[in-house]
Amino acid sequence: MTNPVTNPVTGAAGQDPFQVLFVIIARGGSKGVPRKNLQRVGGQSLLGCKAVSARRSRYCARLILSSEDAEIQDEARRLGVDAPFTRPAELASDTASSDDVALHAMDWIERHEGRRYDAVMLLEPASPFARADHYDAAVEMMRARRANAVLGVREVDVASVFTGPLGDDGSLSAVAAKVNALTALRRQDQAPEVTMNGALYLMRWDWYRQARSRYADPAGCYGLLMDRVHSLEIEAPIDLALARALADDGSLDMAHWTGEAA
Repeated sequence: MTNPVTNPVTGAAGQDPFQVLFVIIARGGSKGVPRKNLQRVGGQSLLGCKAVSARRSRYCARLILSSEDAEIQDEARRLGVDAPFTRPAELASDTASSDDVALHAMDWIERHEGRRYDAVMLLEPASPFARADHYDAAVEMMRARRANAVLGVREVDVASVFTGPLGDDGSLSAVAAKVNALTALRRQDQAPEVTMNGALYLMRWDWYRQARSRYADPAGCYGLLMDRVHSLEIEAPIDLALARALADDGSLDMAHWTGEAA
């Protein structure tokens, strides 16, 4: 695609050969942290953090919100994010998959606006602290590796060789058996492992529309490694308290998301 794209931050127009639809998905219900997507850290809502960083990505050709919640839609519009539709109720429950939500947004864009993009970037406010340069790096990785999917990842705290199920009676036999088979017991002797951090999910448009799962092509799926601070996920009140503490003491520089820095 070579359609003109205007950077929403600088207003500068140009031709970019790779255009991405950014979709923030934010439902109103949250069991762990009530009204989570509207909670604030360092003067910015979690939704606002995703909106600001997305708008600063040079690959963001369009930024939209998928939500069923009127208050979240109002907050998005206040931030300059288009909310062109209301998400159907069946996609707003805690059992709906984010793949289904993303594909619904893509279907809507194709049906109502008659266009497709090179890729879709799925963003969840529960992992608010990805920066624009993370999104740009993911797109560049996709292009360089010819990947079908690039996901944000972080190193795990504990290697999988030290984890396993706890028996109904409290037995640790499954874990002990794995540890017993190790030749080196120190944690630092184990190869680094990663897990998805929820900060970004980038999928090629045509491939994703057909595959309908970001994990459908293991060989074509890549991870963008992010540090612990920018990988922080807000799933429980203690996570929100930690984020606020990091913002208050300067460990998390909020300038990127509050509009105080370019």
